[in-house]
Amino acid sequence: MKIEILGMGCPKCRQLTANVEAALKELNASAEIIKITDIDTITAYGVMMTPSLVIDSAIVSSGKVLSKDEIKQILSR
Repeated sequence: MKIEILGMGCPKCRQLTANVEAALKELNASAEIIKITDIDTITAYGVMMTPSLVIDSAIVSSGKVLSKDEIKQILSR
């Protein structure tokens, strides 16, 4: 599984990263986590607001910080 976090490194982006890591740990799952901060790459996804969460090339959230539990629900699907 490949998880990408799109954002410029703001506090919300860091919180989303922490929540993803916590969700993976609780699910005893592993994934490649990539932080994308390049604005051209972010806009190439069609994302207008950050932070955004991309799982296996699909945008699952944009413009908000998902909680650990919300991320766990998404990953469990």
